[in-house]
Amino acid sequence: MEVRILRRREVERLTRLSKASIYRKMRTGTFPLPLKLGERAVAWRADEIHAWLASRPRSMGWTGEQ
Repeated sequence: MEVRILRRREVERLTRLSKASIYRKMRTGTFPLPLKLGERAVAWRADEIHAWLASRPRSMGWTGEQ
């Protein structure tokens, strides 16, 4: 099984969250933790981000699709 990874900008685009919001949610345990790719590089598993998105309540017609 191939695991797709997403870099931060892609996670921001998909979730519509800022960098600060992503890291704040990670600190509170309400957002998936990234994989460390290097000293200054991280990425998130796509399946974990999609599961997080699916767990969010839908409001104002937002479906997560573009």
